[in-house]
Amino acid sequence: MRDDKPAGSLRALFLERYNDFRSQLKRRLGSDDLAHDAMQEAFLKVNDMPSSSSIQQPAAYLFRVAVNIAEDQRRRDSRLLTGVEIIELVGATDETEDPARIAQGRSQIDAFRRALRQLPERTQQMLLAARVHDVPHAEIARRYGVSERIVSKELKRALAHCGKALQAQEGPARDAGEEDESWR
Repeated sequence: MRDDKPAGSLRALFLERYNDFRSQLKRRLGSDDLAHDAMQEAFLKVNDMPSSSSIQQPAAYLFRVAVNIAEDQRRRDSRLLTGVEIIELVGATDETEDPARIAQGRSQIDAFRRALRQLPERTQQMLLAARVHDVPHAEIARRYGVSERIVSKELKRALAHCGKALQAQEGPARDAGEEDESWR
């Protein structure tokens, strides 16, 4: 079928070829519902167009409008949660309120604090500056009058020491007052 209708009759052409456009769109999209919705929106868009529009191939243009609307709908829908995802989110338990997790977290914090206290004062300060306050190694080195290499080595040893203390805490319980002489 040739598109030789005047541009002012886009609405009339759309209505005349509505079923053809919808069938083509359904085949292209694989969904009758999506094709139907896209055609409804396309009609609203075409209906709002000025009648003086000069379009070379009005039928191809109208079909392209419907395809673009359908693709936009798919993109919007893909960002929405499915019913199953919503049910899973609503039914999910908040693990942060689990008393066992809270107790375990507190125990780990206590173990870390004990390990930190076993380190020399300067190393404690370096570790806190680097890991808690995000101070660059160069700045820490300048503060303590040492090289960045020394800072890196001390931080590495301090983190290894604290890591071992946390691993030991997960195993058999250690006496809180017991000193770890491996640092010195």
